[in-house]
Amino acid sequence: MDDQRVAIVTAAGRGIGEACARRLTEDGYAPVLLSKSGAAIDVAEDLGGVGFEGSVTDPDDLSALVEAATERYGRIDAVVNNTGHPATGDLLDIDDEAWHEGLDLVLLNAVRTARLVTPVMRENDGGAFVNVSTFSAYEPSAEFPVSSVLRAGLGAFTKLYADRHAADGIRMNAVLPGFVDSYEVDEATRERIPMGRPARTEEIADTVAYLLSPAASYVTGQNVRVDGGITDSV
Repeated sequence: MDDQRVAIVTAAGRGIGEACARRLTEDGYAPVLLSKSGAAIDVAEDLGGVGFEGSVTDPDDLSALVEAATERYGRIDAVVNNTGHPATGDLLDIDDEAWHEGLDLVLLNAVRTARLVTPVMRENDGGAFVNVSTFSAYEPSAEFPVSSVLRAGLGAFTKLYADRHAADGIRMNAVLPGFVDSYEVDEATRERIPMGRPARTEEIADTVAYLLSPAASYVTGQNVRVDGGITDSV
């Protein structure tokens, strides 16, 4: 199995994570999947990979995931750090606990995974990470305050990591989806999107797959919007 490429995908039981797992399997990766609900186990079974029930907020679950991948396949070539959504609410009504939970969910998950996987990638001549972020990371949204603030930090981490490990042949990028069809999108929101519709999860997965592929071999440290034009900045 030494020449079998391996991809870890978190929050892979549904939505963007599942779409990424399916697309990467089509591209020849063996999928190693995690989800809090355990649905990733069924997805992995369908794809011929291995799945686990666990949370990206639990360092022990992440360690077990990486250990399982290396024990079974001996390598990790790609990581998709996908998560759920942190707390919402009025900016100053969100309590400290919700902010700390959001930190674990959308930023420290990527930091911890990078700590675990980087030595493995170094031993196998490189690899690539993609962090699934949000369009509101650089145009903060009052609808998603915790996500906006902490995923701006994720973008900074993405750049710092990419610069630090480029010489090791390891790349890290982030994708910034807009509204996606895995959640209900009301008509008022649709009218805000220049393309007039939410993204299909497969469209986000296509971008993730590109960023992990040799076709993106000179792309690192980037935050790539896949938002149908909803952000205003250039």
